[in-house]
Amino acid sequence: MVTMYKCIGCGATLQSEDKTAPGFVPASRLTEEDVICQRCFRLKNYNETPDVMMESGEFMAMLNSIYEKEGIVLKIIDVFDFKGSLIPSFNRIVGNKRVIAVINKIDLLPKSTNMNRVISRAKKMLADEGITANETIAISAIKGHNLDQLLNLVRKEAKGQDIYIVGTTNVGKSTLINKLIEDSTGEKDVITTSNIPGTTLGLIDIPISETQSFIDTPGVVVDSQIAHFISPKDLKVIMPKKEIKPKTFQLNEGQTLFISALARVDFVKGERSSFTVYASDKIKIHRTKTETATDFYGKHYNTLLAPPEIEHPVLTLDAETVSFRTTERSDVLISGLTFVSVDEDVQIDVTVPKGVEVSLRPSVFKGV
Repeated sequence: MVTMYKCIGCGATLQSEDKTAPGFVPASRLTEEDVICQRCFRLKNYNETPDVMMESGEFMAMLNSIYEKEGIVLKIIDVFDFKGSLIPSFNRIVGNKRVIAVINKIDLLPKSTNMNRVISRAKKMLADEGITANETIAISAIKGHNLDQLLNLVRKEAKGQDIYIVGTTNVGKSTLINKLIEDSTGEKDVITTSNIPGTTLGLIDIPISETQSFIDTPGVVVDSQIAHFISPKDLKVIMPKKEIKPKTFQLNEGQTLFISALARVDFVKGERSSFTVYASDKIKIHRTKTETATDFYGKHYNTLLAPPEIEHPVLTLDAETVSFRTTERSDVLISGLTFVSVDEDVQIDVTVPKGVEVSLRPSVFKGV
């Protein structure tokens, strides 16, 4: 029987035949211990990656393989992108396993945020999708907030069984598992981490005892995330890396906010109101009159509204508009880009690249 070696960084089966396929290494290194593939090497050392050929269906097939296996599931949710954190057919993937919902990246939220409200919103979102979480906890993997509490929950729920880490791309899954491994075994940076979607390419089994393992699973690519409409190098622009400093604008009916060149919020009807934008500090926000907004965008989408730079004016050429009427203070969520808190009793139109998820929820933030 031929032994199949796997990259310890991304989980891909090692091979030396095709440089464009997952797991490529020179033939001379195929049987070495603790080998990382060329792709992981470039991610770790140069923050770049060659293209690899793997379809979303292959990712889902890998995840479906855990259905019959014993263990528990940590479902990772990006606090900055609730909707983009949902996985199609999640219940089919996990079967009857117990689920811990882990809300990650709470370090990005303003310190005044009511975390109980955030957890409550996450529970409702999961319930609306038919997903039952046995426990829900809010953490920051990168800062280490509440990791001790999470480990205690894992030990209680797993009872010696394997722990599967499941999430969509860019929710911080690999960062979290590295922290959990470090706390459990003392080893650092076992898994390749990157802000490029699809870093983990296979199931990665990391033993933490003779009978128990953490298992990192491929990040499921969700097409509704705005990350898939920009280049990989621009992800670091739109993805916040530190506590968000909200920006509040007082708008009158007939005014528009551009959030970089990737989203447009028109104040259609209502009394003078506050619009508070929660986004990366690198993103430009510009206020203008709605009647001149289209012309403004056509002239400035790659100048005043950059970064990120985009190849064409997507909000006029390939966009869709969603309309909302608020009945209470609400957050407009644009998947992977921002959320905007708006007052009650306002009518707004939100324009985004076609396919990007836009949704409305009761606000998790205090009024301004």
